[in-house]
Amino acid sequence: MAGARSKMQEDVRFQILRLLEDNPEMSQRDLAREVGISTGSANYVLKALIEKGFVKLGNFRAAQDKRRYAYVLTPRGAAEKAEITKRFLARKVAEYEALKAEIAQLRGEIDDGDMRPAAKRR
Repeated sequence: MAGARSKMQEDVRFQILRLLEDNPEMSQRDLAREVGISTGSANYVLKALIEKGFVKLGNFRAAQDKRRYAYVLTPRGAAEKAEITKRFLARKVAEYEALKAEIAQLRGEIDDGDMRPAAKRR
């Protein structure tokens, strides 16, 4: 199950990098809400991205509260996002193809009028 977990973690990193690329001033709370994770998890992922050099902190100049930060993708972060995007897209295409095959099979069962469980059809 570690494979599924690492894919989920990579999906979270991908979504955060994608959001930050468009909106570097997003707060951790906003990121967490958009991605569907806790604020603590967003903080953890952001710290890891900063430690790896994919994101750097900058002051968000337009904010009156100078404690607000902008999370800016570094060139390494942009390259990592591109690599994650390729893997994410490949997984989603594979999921799509699997769903298409399952839908075709189910439609075939409905069209054939054969609604018996698969074990009894043999």
